[in-house]
Amino acid sequence: METLRTPEERFAGLPDFPYPPRYVEVADGDGGALRVACIDEGPQDAEPVLLLHGEPSWSFLYRRMIPVLLDAGLRVVVPDLVGFGRSDKPAQASDYSYARHVEWMRAAVLDELGLAGITLVGQDWGGLIGLRLVAEQPDRFARVVVANTGLPTGDTPMSDAFLAWQRFAQSAPRFEVGRIISNGTVSELPAEVVAAYDAPFPDDAYKAGARAFPALVPTRPDDPASAANRAAWEALGGWRKPFLTAFSDGDPITGGGDRIFQKLVPGAQGMPHTTLAGGGHFLQEDVGPELARAVADLVAATPVR
Repeated sequence: METLRTPEERFAGLPDFPYPPRYVEVADGDGGALRVACIDEGPQDAEPVLLLHGEPSWSFLYRRMIPVLLDAGLRVVVPDLVGFGRSDKPAQASDYSYARHVEWMRAAVLDELGLAGITLVGQDWGGLIGLRLVAEQPDRFARVVVANTGLPTGDTPMSDAFLAWQRFAQSAPRFEVGRIISNGTVSELPAEVVAAYDAPFPDDAYKAGARAFPALVPTRPDDPASAANRAAWEALGGWRKPFLTAFSDGDPITGGGDRIFQKLVPGAQGMPHTTLAGGGHFLQEDVGPELARAVADLVAATPVR
């Protein structure tokens, strides 16, 4: 597998993101290895909160949440998905699959970092990947917070807006990551923040994963990932640990998805679900501190016995 690695100088001077990466290696599934970058801050023996980003962002997305969670005394772990941020980037779109993304994160977070008692926070693809990990290894997780995400199986139609996004990601002559993130927020992002989202991608050669991701979302019942996601829903149907929904009020892509989790996951019953006002799809940018406080409050209110 041919891989690219973004030069470290691309990450110099990032605004409000002073956290040095920690690197682990995972098998690439093709006989080689991939380097995965993780932010790992706070006491190593504290309860870990795993923040998983989505498409086409990277761990920088969580910079407004990390200080709040650290102040709450938590260990904060924020990986860059393979193909994003400081993590290695397989060069061909065919190198990426939903199953591989799940396995790469499982190997990085559960095997290499050895996390247990995890509170998952998943947004966008961070939920699609993270919920699969929860379903497959529930004993390693203590709580779940889902924010503007879902777990599609392809059994129900996706919105026209999402299908248009799939087509755009694969066919648009220009795929400007910073602009895409900016278009998914309510607040206007400063130029240096937009540039930080562009930093992992020196040129289009580095964007194979970013372009491939939307097409990996199951949109038909016979999608390669549909059976595994149905199995994950079955497992979540038996999940009785704390499960909180914290969606924003301004996401046209995932709006209403919180009610599905609230209805189908037993652990969601009686939880203080919240809708965060003033947030777009990338609610970490718009209402990051508020989301972080909801996570910290959940951990404090649900001690592990």
